[in-house]
Amino acid sequence: MPRGIWALGLCSMFMDISSELVHSLLPVLLSTVLGASMLTIGLIEGVAEATASLAKVFSGSLSDRLGRRKPLAVLGYGLAALTKPVFPLAASVAWVFFARFVDRIGKGIRGAPRDALIADLVPAERRGAAYGLRQSLDSVGAFVGPALAILAMGWFAGDVQVVMWVAVLPALLAVAVLVLGVKEPTTPAGPGERPRPGLLYGWRALPAGFWRVSAFGAVFTLARFSEAFLILKAGQSGLALQWIPLVMIVMNVVYALSAYPVGWLSDRLGPRRLLLAGCLVLTGADVVLASATSSTVVLVGAALWGLHMGLTQGLLARLVADAAPPELRGTAFGIFNLVTGVALFLASAIAGGLWSLFGAAVTFLTGAGLAAAVALALLVVPARGQPR
Repeated sequence: MPRGIWALGLCSMFMDISSELVHSLLPVLLSTVLGASMLTIGLIEGVAEATASLAKVFSGSLSDRLGRRKPLAVLGYGLAALTKPVFPLAASVAWVFFARFVDRIGKGIRGAPRDALIADLVPAERRGAAYGLRQSLDSVGAFVGPALAILAMGWFAGDVQVVMWVAVLPALLAVAVLVLGVKEPTTPAGPGERPRPGLLYGWRALPAGFWRVSAFGAVFTLARFSEAFLILKAGQSGLALQWIPLVMIVMNVVYALSAYPVGWLSDRLGPRRLLLAGCLVLTGADVVLASATSSTVVLVGAALWGLHMGLTQGLLARLVADAAPPELRGTAFGIFNLVTGVALFLASAIAGGLWSLFGAAVTFLTGAGLAAAVALALLVVPARGQPR
């Protein structure tokens, strides 16, 4: 892998250490310290992710127009780093909402240019491995963050807001690695010079294959919701407050271990069968979580959830890169993330409502039914209409 791919992966890792440390404790902060309802938590998570997706549309298109991706990635990571001190200072739900909103704007600004930059840095036959490597390193950060949260919760006697100060340093390291470690190619990978598309108009030239991938991504995203609900389920199962971040650790260890091998395998076998496996694993994870009455079973469900992420997330990014012309990769990733972000907002809001009205079991069983329906569609819909 080129140095730039490793640097982008390490940047993601450090930012995820910071973000997941905060995220693993955020539902606890909202529900126990600030008194937010389950529906409020679901809406905050949904709005936050939808905001990120909207920002990705603009930043992806802008990166195509400018012919530069790194400056937007630096801006996005820098903005996210600046929000980290707000979480430990939060005195109300409104503070948390503001910080989460701005943090996700930063994520949105960096997401599409970064993902397009990965495709610019590697040849097509190695894209699955490149996206898998970034996802694996990202997931390493995603379990190191909650692990630090557990250690810090013990050290600081369960003071959630003090623990969140630990997230500031790795966020700053992420920005430094990106600035120093990534050298952007002067033009996207591919032969010859290409005309730069108009801002927010490039979507008109995206091929039909891209729209099929986007439609599949949206339907699949409806079958899953924010990982905040795994944390809430862990608390409901009786897991001690200090150990609740263990759910995210288990999930992300499995995610980190599976994402790169799955990406490598997709370069040789193609992604369709692996995506089908991911849908089936998500169905199983939801069933396990719906029936879980102990923390051990919740952790098993979290491990299955992580495996489904490893089987699907890098492959979806690879499919977008494969379907989009090089000069429109930023736009393609932006639109794809908008579509899936809206779906994630709907999924999280529905999950929050179902949890409030009917409890955890109905919430996870609904997710299982949707995931099973997506798996069935992959089996019966003609291959031309779905990822190959």
